[in-house]
Amino acid sequence: MELIISRIFVSLDAMSMVAVIWASELWIGYKNIIASAVVPFANEGPRKTREISLLQGITKPLIIAVAINKIGIEAIRNDPAFKDGYYDVDEVKEKGMVGLAVGRMAGHLSFLNESSMREKFGRNYTESDGLYELFGRFEVERYLEYNGHNFSKNFDPLSYLYAVKTMNIFNAARGSDTLEEALSKIKSEFHLISFKGDVLFFPEEMHEIYEVMCKLGKRDQCSYLEVDSDLGHDAFLIEVDKFSDHILEILGDK
Repeated sequence: MELIISRIFVSLDAMSMVAVIWASELWIGYKNIIASAVVPFANEGPRKTREISLLQGITKPLIIAVAINKIGIEAIRNDPAFKDGYYDVDEVKEKGMVGLAVGRMAGHLSFLNESSMREKFGRNYTESDGLYELFGRFEVERYLEYNGHNFSKNFDPLSYLYAVKTMNIFNAARGSDTLEEALSKIKSEFHLISFKGDVLFFPEEMHEIYEVMCKLGKRDQCSYLEVDSDLGHDAFLIEVDKFSDHILEILGDK
């Protein structure tokens, strides 16, 4: 039976990479889909795709994201446990990899912003650590360590490197002379949602897509919503109530 994809709703997160596809009254959960790829999918995907909703997307990564990714790349490739890519998979699952943990810590900084970090951690110092201990930690440091080292036991280092490389070189206009030419091919309804406090995918990046679509005379098939939030890139996971009604309207459920 032919699968007709009628609606696509993508929730973009560089590391969570979660997408949900509604198809003929069924929904299927997909992982490891880089959300930014929705733009070329809108150009080249099934002709029967009618609606695409994009949360936190970009046409190309900001240079600060490339710089943050470089920290992870170098930390992994210079970790003796990486062994030029010939590492022991079972050993990494058991013990993790320091280089991957450091990369995750660096990347995690882009998921939050200064305001959300201040609200979540403040200047709180870990109670079990001495204030004058050389490696005594603030709560934010303890959080990054915990998150990074747990991540390194559950994510393959080479997969991480390939994912980061893919994100770094992504360009929605590749294969076209301009972004306008790339977006001119979109036939679907295109709904864009950004978050004010996002320091990884700036709202300006998504608004640029909307402006280009309008310039191309596609205002009627495109919408843009900027959610008022100060929780950084992770806001779409935390403040669902701020945009859920909008999504339901798009899906025709309200």
